[in-house]
Amino acid sequence: MLSEYFIKRFGLTENGSDNLVKGIIYTALQNVSFMFPVGLYALLLYICIGPLMGGEIVDANLGMFIVAILIILGIIFAFSWKQYHFVYNTTYVESENRRINLGENLRKLPLSFFEKRDLADLTSTIMNDCTDLEHVFSHAIPQLLGSILSLMLVAIGLFIFDWRLAIALLWVVPVAFGIMYVSRNLVQRGSEIVMEDLLDCGDSMQECIESIRDLKSYNHENEYLSKLSGLTSRVERSRIKSELMASAGVISGTVVLKLGMVSVIMLGSYLIMNGQVSIYTLLIFLIASASIYAPVENGLTFLAEILMMDIKIERSKEIEAQVIPEGLKDYSIESYDIEFRDVNFNYDDLKDVLSDVSFTARQGEVTALVGPSGGGKSTVSKLAARFWDPVSGTVSLGGQDLSKLDSEKLLENFSIVFQDVILFNNTILENIRIGRKDATDDEVIEAAKLAECDEFVQKLPDGYNTVIGENGVLLSGGQRQRISIARALLKDANVILLDEATSFLDVENETKIQRALSTLIKNKTVIIIAHRMRTIANADKIVVLDDGKIAEQGSPDELIARDGLFRRMVELQKLSGEWEI
Repeated sequence: MLSEYFIKRFGLTENGSDNLVKGIIYTALQNVSFMFPVGLYALLLYICIGPLMGGEIVDANLGMFIVAILIILGIIFAFSWKQYHFVYNTTYVESENRRINLGENLRKLPLSFFEKRDLADLTSTIMNDCTDLEHVFSHAIPQLLGSILSLMLVAIGLFIFDWRLAIALLWVVPVAFGIMYVSRNLVQRGSEIVMEDLLDCGDSMQECIESIRDLKSYNHENEYLSKLSGLTSRVERSRIKSELMASAGVISGTVVLKLGMVSVIMLGSYLIMNGQVSIYTLLIFLIASASIYAPVENGLTFLAEILMMDIKIERSKEIEAQVIPEGLKDYSIESYDIEFRDVNFNYDDLKDVLSDVSFTARQGEVTALVGPSGGGKSTVSKLAARFWDPVSGTVSLGGQDLSKLDSEKLLENFSIVFQDVILFNNTILENIRIGRKDATDDEVIEAAKLAECDEFVQKLPDGYNTVIGENGVLLSGGQRQRISIARALLKDANVILLDEATSFLDVENETKIQRALSTLIKNKTVIIIAHRMRTIANADKIVVLDDGKIAEQGSPDELIARDGLFRRMVELQKLSGEWEI
């Protein structure tokens, strides 16, 4: 039952929950074993003060004491060994599994999820929150529940010994925990404020690093750093306030615990004066109090930590609770035509981004999406790859409704070149190999040559084995985009999506890339987004989007003849080409 509670309450795996229960049991046994020396103290007291109180003189056997000490040390070592294993070793394995499970959940979620969420927040959940939860499961929960369990076991013995002194010793424990329970709302609210401030500060730091060139070029560093300093100060203040809220309950509870020894002394003195207990009994309870209260004090601190962790546990459970879209993995496709039929779409129920969009991008043809900025071109390409599902209408591939297909399996049919290229801090060879992980070095290099990468790669210190830094920081925008195109060439999928694929290239390199792309797109379904009219001059079909609606569609010659939006765009671009300073 306890194991099931931990699974539900803390989001642990079944194995992790079982190990936590064992860790609690061994922590309790370890705490009880620490009480064993109290028995030796009691025996020594009896031997030493017994004769002073009129008792018989007992001959002490030093050898027996040494054997007893060794046995007690052995028991303590055995319980501590098992406690360490189930509290620490297994917790770190569970933490690893938690991170992997979160990563797997995120990997399987639709890309629309990431456009709604703060990426710094997700990173914080996987790294910082999981690290903090490690401490909760390795220290706080086992020590807290282990202390309570061991206290119950020791309390039974104390009540048997003398129930009056046992009550005087233990009444403070429920009062101390009651104080912490009453302050739980303040502790949790303080933790929520700290989390909000940390995320704001993290977002601002990330923004500062990403925009450092612009900040420097416009001499805006001081103003931005001043803002950042204000955020870090706010985090500091909220942390101090949160710690004060938590420590107020802990300190108050600890102070109450100290009253237990006072009450034992007062009651014990009264009972001794009335001849109801011996001074020996009182000394035993005073010695016991030193061992009993220590784990309880730790338990109060750990209870505060557990209360502060609630928000982090909920953040992890929120990701795990995300519904992973299911879809067909085994299906047949008649062709690779992409058809939009009466498609409507909006983001988070806001204004419609697409309204009644209907067109077909046929296999073996190049379909170009053009139109003013904000017209919905990139949204169409995202719907075509099922990054999002339409609000109404259908998007189909070869007659199959994309919303019913498994998104991971579906993307095996797509090669996508985005305007914003993402590269990894790895070699050029491995960055291109992402297109097809089982590709040989020769196949990777051939794709790089087709994408006009070979010329600049040969000038790098280690050629294709050059590590290009985070997001390809050592390369220019055009070079990064050519690596992205090489990936698509290497994958050689049946559907090609090109979102401003040549936007960072000069005219000469754009011409070379277009030749490479002409090889890539043979007999493929190609959807291309471009603002340069020369990029789409040879397209088979042009779909003009304006304010989320299809303004017109047809071949380039047909649209030029209609004297509509497309013709005006062509003419305006010609005029801009003649502009001079």
